[in-house]
Amino acid sequence: MIVERQNNELLVRIKVGDKASKVQSILDYLKYEELTSKSKATQEELDSLLKEIKKGRWDKIKKEIGIND
Repeated sequence: MIVERQNNELLVRIKVGDKASKVQSILDYLKYEELTSKSKATQEELDSLLKEIKKGRWDKIKKEIGIND
């Protein structure tokens, strides 16, 4: 592995081989951290949003398979 610092960036070079999925998981996590670093959402807001999304998903599935309440 080679790590270089250039200006305001960190460059990492890795021979991936058969561990590509592990490296991708790490990169996905780092991207998530970058995207959410300035979020001001509270845990309660996130929980409420997740509950709303899940409810909509279940309603759609019920409609698709013909389940009526």
